[in-house]
Order: sequence, then structure tokens, then C-alpha cells
Amino acid sequence: MKNSRKMFILIESVLAFMLILVAAAMLRERGGRQPERIAVILREPDAGRWAAFKYGLRAAAEDMGVEVLIVSAEEQPDAAGEETMLKREIVNGADAVILQPASGDMEELLETIGTKVPVMLTGCPSYGDDEAQISATGPDNEAMGEALAEELLADFGERLDGKTIGIFAGTDGSQELKERADGFTQAIEGTGGVIDWTAGAASQEDAKDILAEQTAVDFVICLDDSSLVAAGKEAAAGNLHGARVYGIGHSTEAVYYLDMGNVERLVVPDEFNVGYQSLTEVARRLDNRFYRMKNAVISYTVLYRETLFSGENQELLYTMSQ
Repeated sequence: MKNSRKMFILIESVLAFMLILVAAAMLRERGGRQPERIAVILREPDAGRWAAFKYGLRAAAEDMGVEVLIVSAEEQPDAAGEETMLKREIVNGADAVILQPASGDMEELLETIGTKVPVMLTGCPSYGDDEAQISATGPDNEAMGEALAEELLADFGERLDGKTIGIFAGTDGSQELKERADGFTQAIEGTGGVIDWTAGAASQEDAKDILAEQTAVDFVICLDDSSLVAAGKEAAAGNLHGARVYGIGHSTEAVYYLDMGNVERLVVPDEFNVGYQSLTEVARRLDNRFYRMKNAVISYTVLYRETLFSGENQELLYTMSQ
């Protein structure tokens, strides 16, 4: 009995010693290697709407000790182009990828790549797929669309009888824009308002002509930052026939048009936290291959001209200027 006890203690001691050796080896390896490289693929990454997002990435990269490389998908905005870029970044040594997904069907590709390197999608939490082990970080887009409708209704006594509405958004057909549109249209059902047209522009350069082609409406509802900035610019020039602009945006340009009175209300997703949380989750996964990245729904804020520069909005405005 005593011999068995001694043998048990000896085996435990050997296992504990081996565990210490393995842990020490892992620490030495981690201390001597280069920081993990995370590629972030964005369309038009230099646009003002990405300022807060990139600021969040930089802050998280510093906190987590990883390297971030921003890759432009500006010339390849479709699913086929993003597929090429994804594969290229992995071949070039990316340890993980954060991606703003294109509108095309990328489910099969993302499932395949997700088994090779961690993949985090941004912009729309509903992109996340637990079975495919693909995670996503972003605001509740349907709720933001609903918030736009609630602000509009609050300004007009909860009724829009005889009022006409135009919906203006990008042309990429992304899931996030679809969800925002659904949230808005569902919220105004039965209020008497009529959606007269839905239009989109691939760029702000095209927006002026496209808006000019639409019939005059009482309200222009913008579902993304580029569309809002374009509509704000046209409203400032007197080219919207007096239409009031409500929209979603997160750039200093969007804030400018709200401040100048060209936009009535601005719904702002917390893009700093989208960047920070997405990169933090990826870094945790790289640090521990058994870690399961989480989907994250990020908050949004409704900004009013009267309280735009109040203390509670200072941090949000600061992130957009970085």
C-alpha cells in the first residue's frame, strides 16, 4: 500500500514537472516570436466613416500586442474580389482576418477559411454562424432603422398622413443595409407615410445626379454614412426641394451636416467598439486556439443638434475625429 502511494506521488510529481517545462517552453516561444499579424479588409479604408473603427483597432492592437494591417478592397468590392484578397492575405502570412463582407454569397468560402485562420466579420452581427465558427461584431442594424422611424414619428406626432419618403442607401446590397431598411419600413407601417422611392449611389460622386433624378419627397432617409453625407451636402445646396434628412452615419462629415441643420437626426453606431471588440476577440483566439470567438452587438446613439456637443457625447465625437 505504501509503495503504491509512493508511486502515485512520484507520477504526480513527474507530470507536474513536465507541465512546468511545457509552459516555460511556450512562454519562451511566445516571447521570441513576432507579434501575430491580423489583416483587416475594408472597402475605401481611407474614408472618414472608418476613422472611429480604425481607432478602435489601433487601441486593441496595442492592448493585445498584435500587429494590424489595413488592406483596401476599394478596387474589388464584390464577393469574388474579396475571396481573392482573403486567400492572398493568408498566403502572405496573415494569422487572422477581419473582414467587411461583400454582398455576394461568401458562406462556403468563409467556412473553409475559418478552419485555417480565425475570421471575424464586421458590420452585422447576424453574419455570425456558430456552426461555421464564423463570428461577427456590429450594431443591431434593424434596431437602428427602427430608431430612425421613431425619431421621425416623434417629430410629427406619431402620424405621417400624406407625407412621402425616399430611402437612400449604398448599392452593395449588403445584409446590414437590408436590415436597416426592414427596421425602418416595419416601424412606419400604419402611420400614413408612403415610401415613394428607394435609390442608391455607388459613390458620393454619383449621389448628386441620382438624388436629382428622384421625385420630390418630404423626407429622405439615409441608411449609411456615405448616403447621409451626400444627402446632407445636397440639402445644404438646396437641391432636395425642402426634404428633411434623417439618417445613420458615423463620420465627422455626418456630424457637420447635423450641426449645420441640413440633417434633422443622426443615429451613430459605436464604430470604435466595433473595431476594438472585433480585434480583441481575434487576438484572444490567436492566444488560445480553443477559445471560441463571440458575436457582439454594439450600441448606437441618437444625436440631436441641440445637445450635440454635450458632455455625454464628447467621447463618441472624439473617436470619429481620430
